[in-house]
Amino acid sequence: MSSHVPGFELPLRLLLAFRLLIDELHAELGKQGHPDLRPMHGFVMQAIGPGGTTAVELGRTLGVSKQAAGKTIETLERAGYVERTTDPEDTRRKLVRLTAYGVDALNRSARIFDTLRARWAAELGEERMRELESDLRRMTPGNPWRLDMPGWFGNL
Repeated sequence: MSSHVPGFELPLRLLLAFRLLIDELHAELGKQGHPDLRPMHGFVMQAIGPGGTTAVELGRTLGVSKQAAGKTIETLERAGYVERTTDPEDTRRKLVRLTAYGVDALNRSARIFDTLRARWAAELGEERMRELESDLRRMTPGNPWRLDMPGWFGNL
């Protein structure tokens, strides 16, 4: 039996691990009062940030069109995660801001990710978990906040 692992397995395993964590996150968020959130919504809410943003800036940050960003804003607005307001510094601009419900979803997500990491550490061992994280940091760019993932995947 060959010990050769085909090169394509690495990205598939990394994607599978990402998918597993995100699916578990969203299952738990659903139980905690956020059943309407979808994986791409997290990227969008992170890109909106605490100070808010415009649809144009959001699209640019996410790597999608203004129209795609606008549709996602509408979806999140209907679900109560964001609101549109007038920019106090320029009344011609409309800002998109997170609501308290949106902030709650992000705060819960952070706690759930901590729980998921702890579960992985319990399975792999804390030292191996730290080594895995260190290896991934070594092999990837310094800033993990690539919010343009939706654009890279093709759409929201």
